[in-house]
Amino acid sequence: MARLYADEQFPRVVVELLRSMSHNILTVQEAGKDNQKIPDEEVLAFAVSKNRAVLTLNRRHFIRLHSLQHDHAGIIVCRAEEDLARMAANINEAISSLETLTGQLIRVYRSGPPSIS
Repeated sequence: MARLYADEQFPRVVVELLRSMSHNILTVQEAGKDNQKIPDEEVLAFAVSKNRAVLTLNRRHFIRLHSLQHDHAGIIVCRAEEDLARMAANINEAISSLETLTGQLIRVYRSGPPSIS
C-alpha cells in the first residue's frame, strides 16, 4: 500500500485506521522533534527525502506547494471531519485505486469522489 507522511495536525485516529488498512504511515511526531513545528516546505522536503506522500489537513498551503513543485511523492489534502472512520475510508478509497501517488495532488472530500491532479 501507500507510504505516507502525516503532518503535525493530522488526526492520530485516522493514522491508526489507515495503518489497519495496510498503509505505511510515518507521523511528524514519530519522525522526531526536529520535524515538529517546521514550515510546510520543510515537511514536504522531508517527505520527498523519504519517498512518502504527505497527508495533511492544511489544504491551502500544500495545494500552493504542489503548484510550485510537482517533484514529490504525492500530496493528499483532506478536510477535517467528525466521522474519522469515514475520513480514513475516503482516503483509502482515493489512493488505493491509483498506480502511483508520485507528483499527484489528491483532494479528499467528506463526500463524493476525490479530485486528482
